[in-house]
Amino acid sequence: MLSLLGLETYQIQKLSVQDSLQISFDSMKNWAPQGPKDLPWNFLRKLQALNAEARNTTMVLDAPQDTRPGEKEGQVEEEVLYWGTADDVAADIYSFSDLPTPDTPVNPLDLLCALLLSSDNFLQQDIILKMFLCQFALPLVLPDSENHYHMFLLWALRGLVRTWWSQPLRGPGSFKEDSVILPRMPTFAFVRMDVSSNSKSQLLNAILSPGHRPQDCFWHRDLNLGASSREIADGLVEIAWFFPSGREDLDIYPEPVAFINLRGDIGSHWLQFKLLTDISSAVFILTDNISKKEYKLLFSMKESNTKYYFILSPYRGKRNTNLRFLNKLIPVLKIDYSHVLVKVSSTDSKSFVKRLQSIVRCVMRSPCRRVSVEDMANAARKLGLRVDEDCEECQKAKERMEKITRKIRDPEAYKRDDLRLQGEHWRKVAQLEKELCRLQWTGDAPEKCRSELKGRLLELRGQQNSLDPTWGVQEFVRGISSPSPGEKQYFLRWMELGLARLAQQRLRPPPETLLSLRSKQYGVLDATEPLWPDPLGVEHFLREMGQFYEAESCLVEAGKLPACQRRFAHFPGLALELLLTGLPLELVDGSSLSVPLHWVTGLLRELHTRLERRSRLVVLSALGVPGTGKSTLLNTMFGLRFATGKNSSPRGAFMQLVEVAEGFSQDLGCDHILVIDSGGWIGGSLTTAGERFELEASLATLIMGLSNVTVVSLAETRNVPLALLHAFLRLETTGHTPSYQFVYQNLHGKSAPGTQLRDGRQCLESLSEGGLAAACGRMQEDSIQTLPSVAFGDPEKQHIWHIPGLWHGVPPMAPISLGYSEAIFELKRCLLENIRNGLSSQNKNIQQLIELVRQL
Repeated sequence: MLSLLGLETYQIQKLSVQDSLQISFDSMKNWAPQGPKDLPWNFLRKLQALNAEARNTTMVLDAPQDTRPGEKEGQVEEEVLYWGTADDVAADIYSFSDLPTPDTPVNPLDLLCALLLSSDNFLQQDIILKMFLCQFALPLVLPDSENHYHMFLLWALRGLVRTWWSQPLRGPGSFKEDSVILPRMPTFAFVRMDVSSNSKSQLLNAILSPGHRPQDCFWHRDLNLGASSREIADGLVEIAWFFPSGREDLDIYPEPVAFINLRGDIGSHWLQFKLLTDISSAVFILTDNISKKEYKLLFSMKESNTKYYFILSPYRGKRNTNLRFLNKLIPVLKIDYSHVLVKVSSTDSKSFVKRLQSIVRCVMRSPCRRVSVEDMANAARKLGLRVDEDCEECQKAKERMEKITRKIRDPEAYKRDDLRLQGEHWRKVAQLEKELCRLQWTGDAPEKCRSELKGRLLELRGQQNSLDPTWGVQEFVRGISSPSPGEKQYFLRWMELGLARLAQQRLRPPPETLLSLRSKQYGVLDATEPLWPDPLGVEHFLREMGQFYEAESCLVEAGKLPACQRRFAHFPGLALELLLTGLPLELVDGSSLSVPLHWVTGLLRELHTRLERRSRLVVLSALGVPGTGKSTLLNTMFGLRFATGKNSSPRGAFMQLVEVAEGFSQDLGCDHILVIDSGGWIGGSLTTAGERFELEASLATLIMGLSNVTVVSLAETRNVPLALLHAFLRLETTGHTPSYQFVYQNLHGKSAPGTQLRDGRQCLESLSEGGLAAACGRMQEDSIQTLPSVAFGDPEKQHIWHIPGLWHGVPPMAPISLGYSEAIFELKRCLLENIRNGLSSQNKNIQQLIELVRQL
């Protein structure tokens, strides 16, 4: 199977996240897979886009030429066959025996197992996170028959977080957010013994779904290629969860509950079945036949404390045999006839599903076994299964993380006492730098005033430089300095998980409740202000490193510190390593809303050194009001890791790097795309007065000025924020105008059937003349015509996009809307086409980007 899918080369050097995110010819085409070797890449590409059809392994063998992957177009002429003599034809016919045909389909579960076996632990984690967002059932135990062991995927599930509401709603305590692997909850396993006419997966989908049409969480026999034979996926154990929404009409169960599905017959996969009996509140066994063989299998479970239920569909003529052995099993398994259900073709499916749901609720109400996924992993270890988290690098990194987080009892106090350079010192420094910048732009300030400000700035930087990094910061630096790339990545992920766990442990009411309470107390709310303090994250540790580097660099530049006495010159190189492994790095400081200039330029210099000849960049940024889905949009478009959630994501601007495949970089005109997410600091206020507005407009000018392409993300009910309009007008005078794409997202309504495009000039001309004049501020009126002339100078390269809603239904059980995924793919395709056709502003190299940062 691995050879058929072209994955045999990845058994030693595993596929990485960076391999899966490369931009290539395929990124611009919605092509159909034509052979088995296309299937893994098709799956990864569609899963990155959160496409509900990612698991479909249908191949189009006779695809038209324009639907073929672009990278293969140049090979077509070489593949033309020139037939010789009849003997040559006869000899060559057999060379086609290995080509895929419609008679050799690939089961989607085989594809998933093969891809996970070929991926490193971080790509496995990424794949499972995106499957979780799509509401797909997730692999829990991965079989590896070739190496004769099974792997319990604890690490792969480690980063999954879900928000849910307990029922009934009783104030703040009803809102919960937690990792899915930590809470103990009832767990129900569905297994097959020998043969069953009933589909476990279809039953599970129906039990999980509140509506009349079940979601296809578990892949089943009636879906495309669901009934095709499995080559390597037998023995796979899958898991899915139900989480309540707080709505009585949708909540089948009053609390979270887990459902597990074993693929294959329990007789052939006894180890997995034994695990399920050890961890489940109840096990449902589907079978058409209970004979002497099946009786012996189940008799060995006589010491088990698990509740068992049978779902029978007996063969005609076998009923007496089934009944005889069933009567023997009832006392052995400590059950009665209420635990035996019969489902035949004439059984009403809806009534049967309701009965199963009633049984599940009954077991949940009674004293029953409750386990977490971590408990399941411990049970797996006792049975001899491997656990992916038990490797030495992972455990070393976890120990280092725990040493740091054990000392964090109060995150706010930890920021104040252990991350000292980000406190009052940094706010004073940021304010002085802004004043100096303002004087520089006015050009008429006395030299004495500038000198005085510079002297105060150096004094503050000297105070910062006199401090040493605290123990926690030093330990963090040691963690990201590990010579082992694997241990470094594990440490970073463990830190993200550990700090997120600290934030989850602080009880938070749902945003709607808190907004209601605050509006009653304080009246009108500023939508940009966080509802609760910015949670402690990895970015705070990196920000502290950046401040040590900033202070030292300022003193060296002013001649107050010899360069040979530098202690932190290596910090940008350490941070760059994290950027190259996929961590978003801060461009605009979220605490002070200012740019640490020396730190950012130091990072870019390190990047230039590292990339060498492949340093041509396109900069793509996204700006907009918080809560308009811009971070989710970028993550879906490029597979990135920007923090999402209006009240949990950091407020600074962050950047990530996306590599362009070498075979495509010449065509696209760049080697990498630097993606910038503006965070949550752009306000929606219509006032242009005050320092806040000036700050927002300045930062928007910086980010848009650095960009070749800017995506402006807006809610359907909002106009363009005036701080952004001000930035549009400023950039018109600098000559650094990017290509604009305005994206309106349907945040609350039902998903539209597809993407709608309208001419941007028609949309933005509706802005009032007064609003535009206010945005212009002190600029000369005759220098600007209208906003459309600024943002839409070339109608061919700007659009307004209307994107359907993200969810198809009500979270937390709603899957991602297919319309949303397809619309984002079309937006991505359009952006890449514009870049390739030169419709974006001129591409940059890193040295030019450094100069732009200094100028803007």
